[in-house]
Amino acid sequence: MSNNTTLQQAQAQVDHWIKTVGVKYFSELTNLGILMEEVGELARIMVRKYGEQSFKNKEDELMLADEMADVLFVLICLANQTGIDLSTALEKNLQKKTNRDATRHQNNEKLHR
Repeated sequence: MSNNTTLQQAQAQVDHWIKTVGVKYFSELTNLGILMEEVGELARIMVRKYGEQSFKNKEDELMLADEMADVLFVLICLANQTGIDLSTALEKNLQKKTNRDATRHQNNEKLHR
């Protein structure tokens, strides 16, 4: 994937990889479990990098981008399996958030401290 890969291109690239290297998609429920595992691994690194816990091994600190990519990869697998166009879904989600939260965050005093 290049730095300018769109979500649609990423979905096509993951689908191609699954069908050529990965043989086939794991079931949706298996991929959901894998997604939860990957989010947990991302959380472990985030807690140590930005929270109060420390790393046991300095090399673990370098894995943040890789763990985010793991989460994205499995999410893309699930989108492909369930027929979701992530570009369209993200666009609709941003529209929903914009309409719902048009003034909510600007009026939140907690965000202005």
